Amino acid sequence: MSDNQNVFVGLDLGTTKICAIVGEFNNNELEIVGVGIHPSHGLKRGVVVNIDETVDSIKVAVEEAERMAGCEIQSVHVGIAGGHIKGITGHGMITLRNREVTKRDIERVIESANALMIPADREIIHVIPQEYTVDGETGIKDPVGICGIKLETNVHIVTGQVTAAQNLIKCIHLAGMDVSDVVLEQIASSKAVLTHDEKEIGVVIIDCGGGTTDIAIFSGSSIRYTENLTLGGDHLDKDIALGLSVSLSEARKLKERYGVALSELVSSEETIQIDSVGGRRQRQISRKELSMIIEPRMEEIFSLVKREIIKSGHQNLLPAGAVITGGSVIMEGSVDLVERILGMPVRLGIPMEVGGLKDIIANPIYSTGVGLVQYGASNPDNSVRKIRIRDENIFKKVFDSMKNWFQEFF
Repeated sequence: MSDNQNVFVGLDLGTTKICAIVGEFNNNELEIVGVGIHPSHGLKRGVVVNIDETVDSIKVAVEEAERMAGCEIQSVHVGIAGGHIKGITGHGMITLRNREVTKRDIERVIESANALMIPADREIIHVIPQEYTVDGETGIKDPVGICGIKLETNVHIVTGQVTAAQNLIKCIHLAGMDVSDVVLEQIASSKAVLTHDEKEIGVVIIDCGGGTTDIAIFSGSSIRYTENLTLGGDHLDKDIALGLSVSLSEARKLKERYGVALSELVSSEETIQIDSVGGRRQRQISRKELSMIIEPRMEEIFSLVKREIIKSGHQNLLPAGAVITGGSVIMEGSVDLVERILGMPVRLGIPMEVGGLKDIIANPIYSTGVGLVQYGASNPDNSVRKIRIRDENIFKKVFDSMKNWFQEFF
């Protein structure tokens, strides 16, 4: 973030790309004014595996965003994902002291719901209130001012591995920036691509990135379930590289230029040129052959997503269907394939409700980055916080702030 308090920055640290997005309020409209993107080196499945390479990738993406936006980025909202992220449901209950619900009572009941046995190697990232109950009256979104004796709440608690979060924050600090907040990536993406009506009646967002596929289910305007699968677009790249005997970089290029998720949509007569490994001569293959490599892996990924939706117990409570986003679903046929597997209506999610560089960010690869900007803009008090890795209570500062933010947002 620059010195301008109307500027907000999202940093999406993915397995295949680092994306920095700069947003600024102009006439009460959030405008995207800077975008920086660079191939990701040093991250795997949302986890830092090489500090120096990750820092270098962050610096290049951020510098590109700074040049475009014309400002110096000092602080960012960073997304977190990976197989180490776990979501659980909690329940809290307190007795009201003054027979009327106050904001302090809401804090107390959330704290009581948070009183779970969390392993020493894990920390709470988000505590998300779903609804409140006052003296047995359920479905209350904002109980402040309601008279009663007993206040209860159901919450969704997201936990992550302490060291994974520490390493993300360390890399950002080594790149010369502060961290305003750490945000679960599918929650950030949901801010960018879901409508209020979809969240209200019931929807699942599926963010299929390079290394992970992130799932979040919303109903009644609240988040009900989260899960992170360690499968993504890099598995497609490896399948293509193995099946066609090409390099990983060539496989990714083929996927992005010619990939189709449903082989039945491609004519057998359509051909493409590919570069073989080791400097061998170019050769020609059928585009249908490429799609027949991609389709089984896409089916596997979304069959696992379907299993998670059934596991959540919300499979029959999603009238708005599914919204798919992320770089791995840009291919032709993705929506049709996912509709067929999930058995529900599906649409492609791109960032909405922002101005500025709309033509550039109207792409699923920017959903998380734009969502992180919208997150910061929705919570300006949190955006100016600067969290340092050397702080003694770093995680308490991050995770306590999440509780207050979600209380206001939901």
